[in-house]
Amino acid sequence: MAGVGRFEDLRVWQIARALVAQSHHVTRKCRIREDAELRTQLHRATVSMMSNIAEGFGRGNDGDFLRFLDIARASAVEVQSLLYVCEDLGYLSPETRGQLHRQAARCLAAIAGLQNYLREVRRRRE
Repeated sequence: MAGVGRFEDLRVWQIARALVAQSHHVTRKCRIREDAELRTQLHRATVSMMSNIAEGFGRGNDGDFLRFLDIARASAVEVQSLLYVCEDLGYLSPETRGQLHRQAARCLAAIAGLQNYLREVRRRRE
């Protein structure tokens, strides 16, 4: 991707990283820590989102990057769904669920924006 030398410079990766930190911080303090499977699934989904952004960038071509961004987008939606499970089971308050959900939505929007940019670049090349 032109102008970006490291995945750490991608705003979308930074947003995903913040969600990983927020979700881990929250789950250390609430009752979800008692539900190891759900907690682990939530953590894996957030880390998957962040990791797929980095891995796609590291592939070095727009086609692969787009594919990995699709996977990251799916992980972000999984996170949002898992947050509802956490709220429904009484592990997260609606406010906390909402905060994390909005961070996942910011990541989804950033992923979509980057995908649109990459598609436009590819279209112009063709």
